[in-house]
Amino acid sequence: MKAAVGQVRQEYAFSQRRACGLLTMAVSSYRYQTKRSDEGLRERLVELAREKPRFGYRRLHVLLRRGGEDVNHKRVHRVYREAGLSIRRKKRKHCERAGQPLRACSAANQEWALDFVHDAVESGRTIRVLSVVDACTRECLALEVDTSFASRRVTRVLERIVAERGVPQAIRCDNGPELTCRHFLAWCIERKIELVHIQPGRPMQNGRVESFNGRLREECLQVSWFGNLFEARERIAAWQREYNEERPHSSLGYRTPEEFAREVGGEKSCGKGATWKSKSHFSTAHGAWARRPETFSWKFRWPFAKRWICRLRFRGRAEDGARLLLVAREAKIRGSGEVASSRCRGGWHGQAHR
Repeated sequence: MKAAVGQVRQEYAFSQRRACGLLTMAVSSYRYQTKRSDEGLRERLVELAREKPRFGYRRLHVLLRRGGEDVNHKRVHRVYREAGLSIRRKKRKHCERAGQPLRACSAANQEWALDFVHDAVESGRTIRVLSVVDACTRECLALEVDTSFASRRVTRVLERIVAERGVPQAIRCDNGPELTCRHFLAWCIERKIELVHIQPGRPMQNGRVESFNGRLREECLQVSWFGNLFEARERIAAWQREYNEERPHSSLGYRTPEEFAREVGGEKSCGKGATWKSKSHFSTAHGAWARRPETFSWKFRWPFAKRWICRLRFRGRAEDGARLLLVAREAKIRGSGEVASSRCRGGWHGQAHR
């Protein structure tokens, strides 16, 4: 209050009485000068603070009372702050991420979701399970079990999946140290994979893998007793096969993830039964067009040219994609008067063209 009266007097050039009257403060209270000294209390607080540098004023007040000094805690706090003994607390650095809602995926390998699940073996040793799930087909791509996971171990697991299925467009994960270190970031940048980190404390932004982890814990971890790490790996691997091949999934119309991946077909399927994994890499009638593009009319050719070019580039076959692009462009330039070659008039493509 005295500071407020002083500020009013300084800004408006009021007298003491007028400033105190406006602020409803007695003039005697404003003019009062205390005669008691806090030097003894200050010295005692400084001495205790040197002995216990991480103690705050509340604990120092307890020590003063134990020493026989009857002093109010508010006075201790005032002297404590005037002596500059306040503890500087380090603020925890929180990771700031922009919230990104779940995306609607229409094909396999558009987005993978990563997360860790914790459990323990009979000896009490903690184990971790790295789960990787395809956001579209809901296939469990990996369930890696170990006692710890470094970033390089995570990338080795992902490299094994990439060798079997191809490179994903995006990976969604949390902000764990294995998934935010320089090695993991460089690995994603090198392979042109979009890395989507969820906001800290918002696991619902990675809801697909969180739902899968719930099924894993309820159907496997909580009903199993693991004697050791090797037994845990064997049982979890068996549950993974059951999940992909036998377990009905409600969000897939009670089909298994493997059945759904086969029904999606073509570029949308990456399971063992995927048709594009044939030796020629072309499974449908459109694949026949891709092998011999010069035999079909541009009207039939052009809609599928762009699709196959994207697929070839995605699989690292840029030269074949460039060849198809040149053939399709030449056919489009020649105009709509072009007719299908005699080699395909009686076949499926001729019927489609007619």
